[in-house]
This record gives sequence, structure tokens and C-alpha cells, in this order.
Amino acid sequence: MPEKTAEKPVIDPAAAPAVAAESGPVPAKARSLWSDAWYDLRRQPMFLVSSALIVLLLVMAFAPGLFTSVSPRDADLANHYLQPPNWSHVFAADWLGYDGQGRSIYARIIYGARASILVGVGVTILVTVFGTLVGMIAGYFGGWLDSLLSRITDVFFGIPFLLGALVVLTTFENRTIWVVILALAFLGWTQIARVARGAVITTKQADYVVAAKALGASTGRILLRHILPNALAPIIVVATIALGGYIAAEATLSFLGVGLAEPTVSWGVDVSAGREQLRNAPFTLIIPSVMVSITVLSFLMFGDAVRNALDPKLR
Repeated sequence: MPEKTAEKPVIDPAAAPAVAAESGPVPAKARSLWSDAWYDLRRQPMFLVSSALIVLLLVMAFAPGLFTSVSPRDADLANHYLQPPNWSHVFAADWLGYDGQGRSIYARIIYGARASILVGVGVTILVTVFGTLVGMIAGYFGGWLDSLLSRITDVFFGIPFLLGALVVLTTFENRTIWVVILALAFLGWTQIARVARGAVITTKQADYVVAAKALGASTGRILLRHILPNALAPIIVVATIALGGYIAAEATLSFLGVGLAEPTVSWGVDVSAGREQLRNAPFTLIIPSVMVSITVLSFLMFGDAVRNALDPKLR
């Protein structure tokens, strides 16, 4: 006699949820470090406030015409010499007063954001790329190459940042934005290099890196596909915090007379010019100084929020 085949049980569609419940809960999809960080960042008031300020500053830097139609270089000494702020005209040319050249401080604040933010962002990009490259090479290959690059890093790290930038910039007669960016990047890559080296040394010992080597993956593929993405978190944290410091460094160097200079419109240039009128019109110094402080504070708050989200020890 032919053997009877077992009939498949028929499950009522209406009873499917009950069957699924009896079989156990469906495991949730695991989230990555970046998705967890974004989930935490959206719930941090410090991140939201700093992000809003940074977005406003970026719009000011790249679309100043949205905030004022007055040129920051228009001067009228006869009518506007050191005219104090007029609070009745909000966001007008005379709202924040006029400087010693009869120029609108409000217009110079709006247009000065471009130079200051360009310097901060430009230096951060250069030091992140170069410092990460040096740190990855030193941490991955080790040996004499690690010793050589580490000693070079120590030499640059031992140079006081502002003093070294002052010495470098005094050798240039025409100190444009790009000259200041290169001078600051020349001295500011050491911290990123140290952080990247430590992260790479820790990451290269992971099992997936050892497996990639055993499978014959090339060095470039291992560095770019396996090590860099997993060592990127501490590098981003250091870079975002350092960005505000580079903006402050540009303002400090301009105040000392070795950074940006006229006719470049910059907050540091205005702070340097305002110190000459400190007794007669202190607002010419205070207003651009406050803008520098707000910008630096915004990026520091943003960097702290990113650090809290990416560092598992701070969760």
C-alpha cells in the first residue's frame, strides 16, 4: 500500500498573529553606532541649539544679501563717524552703529562671518585629512615608520600653536584667507594624527581585520573599508571641537596684526580696529568680539554633543 504523506497544517490567517506570538518576539534590527548617535543627538537640547546657530552662521556667510543690502565697505565719515547703535531700527544699517570709518557695523558683522567660518572650516578639513593620513600610516604599519612619524608629530606638537602661527604669518606680506588657512593647518594637524594613530592601533587588532588579511585583501582596501570607518568616530569628535578653536585663533591673530587685514572683512579685523576706539566707542570692539564668542561657543557645544553621542563610555 502507498504510504500516506503527512498533510501540511492549514493556518488560519486570523490566527497568524497568535502563532507568531507563541513562537517568540521578532528580534529588532540592530542599530549601528551612527544610528544610535543620531538617535541620541536629536534628543539633546545642546545639539539642537548649537545646530540652529551654526546653520544661521552658515547662511550669513554664504548668503549675506538675505540679511542686509548695505555694503560693508561703504564709508561716510561726515555723517556716521562712531555713531552709536540705534535700537529702534532693528536689523537696519544703523542698528549696531558705525565704526571709526563710518561703516555699518551690522553689515560688517554679516559679511565678516564668511572669512571667519571659511578659515575655521578650511583649517579643519586640511588638518583632518592630513592628520588622519599620518595617524593611519603610523598606527597600521608600526615599526620604524611609526617611530619616525611619531617623532615628527612630537616636534610639531611642541611648538606653541599661536606663537608658531604668528612666526609663520609674519613671513608673508599679503596675508589672504588661504595663507592664514595654510599657516594654521601647518601647525594644527598633530592632535588629529595622535587620535587617529591610537584608534587605528586598536581597530587593526579586531577579528574582521585579521580575517581580511587572511583572505588576501590589499592594504588599501583594509585601511579604507575596514579600519577607517571604525576609527572615524574619535577623529570627528576632535575635529568638531577644534573647529571653534581655529576661528578664535584667526580672530586672535588678526587682533595682533598678523592675521587677516584690510580690505578683507572679518570679525578679527574689526576687533583689531575697535581697540583703538575702546574709550570713545566701546561698542566697536564689543560687538564683533561677542560674535566671535557666540560662534566659537556654538561649535564647542556642537562638538561636545557629538562626543557624548559617539563615546559609549559617556552614554
